[in-house]
Amino acid sequence: MEGGALALPHFRSRVGVGSPILLSADPGSARRSPGASGRSRVSRVNPGAYPRSAGRGRTWKRDSPEAPPRRSGITRVPNRSPEMPTERAGRTKVSNVNLEVSHHRAVAAVRLLRIEKGKAFVDLLNEKGNSSGENEMSYVERTLGFSTRCLDNRDIRLVTVIVAGTVRWKRYLDYLIMSLCSEEKVFREMEPLLLQILRIGFFEILKLNVPAYAAVDENVRLAKVALRPGAGNLVNAILRKLLLLKEANSLPLPKIEGDDRAQARALSIIYSHPVWMVRRWIRFLGKEEALKLMNWNNSDPHFSIRVNTANGYTRADLIDQLESLQVHYEKSTMDEFVRIQEGLVVSVVDPQPGETIIDCCAAPGGKTLFMAARLLGQGKIWALDINKGRLRILMEAAKLHNLDAMISDIHADLRLYAKETTAKFDKVLLDAPCSGLGVLSKRADLRWNRQFEDLEELMCLQDELLDSASMLVKPGGILVYSTCSIDPEENEHRITAFVQRHPDFVPQSVHGYVPAEFVTDEGFYSSSPTKHSIDGAFAARLVRSAL
Repeated sequence: MEGGALALPHFRSRVGVGSPILLSADPGSARRSPGASGRSRVSRVNPGAYPRSAGRGRTWKRDSPEAPPRRSGITRVPNRSPEMPTERAGRTKVSNVNLEVSHHRAVAAVRLLRIEKGKAFVDLLNEKGNSSGENEMSYVERTLGFSTRCLDNRDIRLVTVIVAGTVRWKRYLDYLIMSLCSEEKVFREMEPLLLQILRIGFFEILKLNVPAYAAVDENVRLAKVALRPGAGNLVNAILRKLLLLKEANSLPLPKIEGDDRAQARALSIIYSHPVWMVRRWIRFLGKEEALKLMNWNNSDPHFSIRVNTANGYTRADLIDQLESLQVHYEKSTMDEFVRIQEGLVVSVVDPQPGETIIDCCAAPGGKTLFMAARLLGQGKIWALDINKGRLRILMEAAKLHNLDAMISDIHADLRLYAKETTAKFDKVLLDAPCSGLGVLSKRADLRWNRQFEDLEELMCLQDELLDSASMLVKPGGILVYSTCSIDPEENEHRITAFVQRHPDFVPQSVHGYVPAEFVTDEGFYSSSPTKHSIDGAFAARLVRSAL
């Protein structure tokens, strides 16, 4: 699926935030196929602001995340740097900069702690934009009691890799950590920050192949400085146990045996997914395809980018820029993209010059901007979204790429707007809120934030939004419904139910709008990670009768 029109941190320091060539970083992309050349991994930028508070307790139990925060003691006096003042409450203070700890590990541990408490996202904001780096360092200092030095671009990439990977493999890592503790109670009552440090060490040793001495020494030092010597000793003992088991190729893993439920529990640990997802995918896809899908979700994501054709640039210009930066790439079958076959949902909409189009859940705006570029200066797009902040980001991106004259924003709930307006449009795009089960490789935390019960609520919302969106379509007009899910109950089943409620809408095959390999027998667009090596997505094209 197409993503937000945001400059990538990989290019930010070398191309610049306002690069006129680069229009969008597209998270609905593929990764390198065997034997193919591929561009280097690029981290996504999250423009949202961080919450105001963070904290940690010395004796929290893992089952009690709401326990009141308190600062832990520091066992040694941090090195101080008078050259790093920060402003707080209207006065200038000097940060306690500790130069003994690994800077990117300290930041990663705090970010993981905040993610666990539901107060942060996996994506690390670029420190050079919107004071996000200052906020990040403020959270680190408040949580640990000391500051790190400012992170450079390499540090930021390391934090992003460690945080995303640790969250992705959390269930597997926790199983191993608990297995190596002297007793289960030690794990269950482990301090949250200590657990994050252990997770980082395990991930570095098992998945990043960081040299053993570095993974052990740096995480032990962080635990000692941020907590106390005893915490460092525990980290040292457990990490060294892990190294011995890894060298002996005898890591503890659950056996895949017993009934379907027991096997799903074992697979959920080995592949680090919720049990309900494993059981659902085995039921819908079969065990072999389910394992392939989980492997895809656990692999490092890649991203595609779209050239800013609205400003007169071509893909050749973008390729020249990538080659000058020595960034590997692949061409797409679509002229606007580099790396993979992308932009396919917009292709299902098929924007034509002179048309009026409304994007019903528009923010952060990747599809909106793409459709506007396709109009070639003739026509109009309305971008509607319930989130005012994300809608503002969309309009800022539109202005940056000289598309603001063609796009008008509407801050509203689609369900209320459809009842109140008399406006009708040639084409209506509803990229509906969904489970996101097709993009779990990029949304590392999403698998842990979804419950089986969420699907039923989402399906009800999808039906409501579809009914509302249909009210905005002109007679003879087009309604496109899309998701970034691979679950048939969010996709094909929703269209079947919609057509039963609205017989004046008839599904139209997407054949001719997208490559044939993405067209299902029913005429829908569907991409599969295991079949097409791109994120999972779905789109249906519906025509309203002219009478």
